[in-house]
Amino acid sequence: MTLAAFIGVAFVHLLAAISPGPSFVLSVRTAASEGFVPATGLAIGFGLGACVWAFAAIAGLALVFEVLPTVFTAAKLIGGLFLIYLAYMMWRHAPDPMPQITQGAAPRSLWSAIRLGTVAMLANPKPAIFFGAVFVGFIPLGATVADKAIVLFNIFWVETAWYIVVAWAFSQPRARAAYGRFKLWLDRSFGGILAILGAKIALT
Repeated sequence: MTLAAFIGVAFVHLLAAISPGPSFVLSVRTAASEGFVPATGLAIGFGLGACVWAFAAIAGLALVFEVLPTVFTAAKLIGGLFLIYLAYMMWRHAPDPMPQITQGAAPRSLWSAIRLGTVAMLANPKPAIFFGAVFVGFIPLGATVADKAIVLFNIFWVETAWYIVVAWAFSQPRARAAYGRFKLWLDRSFGGILAILGAKIALT
């Protein structure tokens, strides 16, 4: 693969990553309510989940979804229900006070956040279709295993880097203070948005 092809895949993926969706909602809420460390773990999880979908697209899962639409429908339903569950938990715990971030400790452990980010990304099967379309257009048939490994690494760092930027921005003291003042309504708003996105994934 040429350098231009690698850059093309990374750029198109960046545009997809920065578009608002379930991952963005979770990232903003986690960064503002729990701080930078858990939100960074979430970002790493998003990157890992994106790599899984990208690898699945390389392996032909997108084609399986196209040939067997019932499999895709089942995956959407399961993923959508998981996001709706997360939305319910946000709504339920909206009245809870802001977690206190102490030096050397985080309300949610880094590993727990990584797991949540990975599962949340895998809950949306549509990236498999996106990555399949990107790979068809940008990865030549003669791409080597090394080429594909580089593409997967690019997918990981682009997804992770973007959400680390989001984590940093929304974990700043001013952002946390603003979030704390309106936590009840913000959590319920985020929960509502996430529920809508989950329902959209499940039903469309």
